[in-house]
Amino acid sequence: MNKKIMLLGSGELGREVVIALKRLGQYVVAVDNYADAPAMQLADEFEVIDMLDGNALTAIVSKHKPDLIVPEIEAIRTEKFYDFEQQNIQVVPSAKAANFTMNRKLIRDLAAKELGLRTANYQYATTLEEFKNAVKNIGIPCVVKPLMSSSGKGQSVLRNENDMQKSWDYACSGSRGDLMEVIVEEFIPFETEITLLTVTQKNSATLFCSPIGHRQERGDYQESWQPCLISEKDLKEAQTMAAKVTEALTGAGIWGVEFFLTDKGVYFSELSPRPHDTGMVTLAGTQNLNEFELHARAILGLPIPQIELLKSGVSAVILADTENKNQPTYFGIEQALEFEKSNVKIFRKPTTRLHRRMGVALVYDDLQSDMNNLRKKAKTIADCVSVK
Repeated sequence: MNKKIMLLGSGELGREVVIALKRLGQYVVAVDNYADAPAMQLADEFEVIDMLDGNALTAIVSKHKPDLIVPEIEAIRTEKFYDFEQQNIQVVPSAKAANFTMNRKLIRDLAAKELGLRTANYQYATTLEEFKNAVKNIGIPCVVKPLMSSSGKGQSVLRNENDMQKSWDYACSGSRGDLMEVIVEEFIPFETEITLLTVTQKNSATLFCSPIGHRQERGDYQESWQPCLISEKDLKEAQTMAAKVTEALTGAGIWGVEFFLTDKGVYFSELSPRPHDTGMVTLAGTQNLNEFELHARAILGLPIPQIELLKSGVSAVILADTENKNQPTYFGIEQALEFEKSNVKIFRKPTTRLHRRMGVALVYDDLQSDMNNLRKKAKTIADCVSVK
């Protein structure tokens, strides 16, 4: 059990994946489009390329000859994955999964049209005129997203028809890759937004982590908590939906499957075929295995006897408030670490930009703890740390 693994995308989630893989004795090559990315600092080797350049991607795969390719971001020439699978390279979870989930059009059509999952009404647009017609058909308010993006880039809630041009321009500017198309979604009034971490295995049953609640701003997660209260009926429905969509996409690994909880039931929202940013709460020790350890075991085909919820936990992000190309310095860590049953993790990104995630505050307590108090505590700790 000694595999060479190529990680495509080397941010904070990739960094934790590298830690999990290295602790299982694996060899990791970390790839991203900028040097000194968080995962590169811990990997055995690294490469800096434009992952949307198919020729460059093929070249480094030929150079390193990995046993596994693990995509960690959206902006990759994913159609190349089918070629890599033909070369007997394991793509995680699979070439099909990577291609479908990197594009909101493919995954939404699969979920709504082929699998019949409950989703918001939606329509696509490739021009401003099509966009205006889609908004008219879906109705205001509505949610506007690029078909390919990450961390909420380009995503907005359109509440006034006078803002159509602004919303369209923002979606186009936030699009990753060369796909200029947006999706207009019905606005679903939800009680809670959850992530159901779902683990598919090579030779064993699909497993589920306890649901994770989360709150977003600017389309990007700000805090997450586990467990999130949910009725047994809604949980079963969410698990059934998650099992259906991951089975259709095929492959082994962890998936972040997102749902809206409403008074009309559970709505499928999105999914990521990799560790999810809201799942960083598992770094607080809420489970016997955190999401990165689960991912590492699943992709290597190693046993996962059980997933056990041990504690209540909350994560709250530490954000940059300015753009700077110099290595940032962190202040207030000593003050943040004075709190009991808590921790702080710095991602060590080499540069900052406005609202960029630079670290995370973690708190935990027993399962009977008041979650609102834990959330306040996590936010207080995160606010202690400033990035200069």
